[in-house]
Amino acid sequence: MAAPLILASASPRRLALLRQIGVEPDAVEPAEVDETPLPGELPVPHAQRLADAKAEAVARRRPDAFVLAADTVVGVGRRVLPKTEDEAAARRCLELLSGRRHRVQGGIVLRLPDGRALRRLSTTRVAFKRLSEDEIAGYLAGGEWHGKAGGYAIQGAAAAFVPWINGSYSNVVGLDLALVHALLQGVGWRPAGG
Repeated sequence: MAAPLILASASPRRLALLRQIGVEPDAVEPAEVDETPLPGELPVPHAQRLADAKAEAVARRRPDAFVLAADTVVGVGRRVLPKTEDEAAARRCLELLSGRRHRVQGGIVLRLPDGRALRRLSTTRVAFKRLSEDEIAGYLAGGEWHGKAGGYAIQGAAAAFVPWINGSYSNVVGLDLALVHALLQGVGWRPAGG
């Protein structure tokens, strides 16, 4: 019997994205890790460290499984933007992103039943148009920003703010599907009954 696939994420977006490409995890087991950036930690190492920590936490409980973990970080220059939990933080993020480009870093780790870990990084550059106060206020009122890296969801109303991206769109949503598909294919993972 093939080893099960465990998604180490509490994100409903990641599960929905996997289903979009026909990948149905055998289980979803969120990893409880502290996502606070370390002092001076840059966006790329932050995304990679968190994906690693999530994969490791779940692999300890499920050493028999393929464990897929990811973390999405919005970075402006050397700065890691938070996953916004209050409107003030979301406003600060939108004001910072307004009229400029930023990078979305997707750290991805696939832990194998033999203990190996395959690590990948997806980088997408995103341009925001200059936002008016009314646009910011309207977006905040909609509540989509809650819990989102950088305070926005590109798959929602914020799509109107993004005239240009370079890289994986699904990475900005929460998981680079082409990269994950290639990883799973590369290790020979097949869905149960597939």
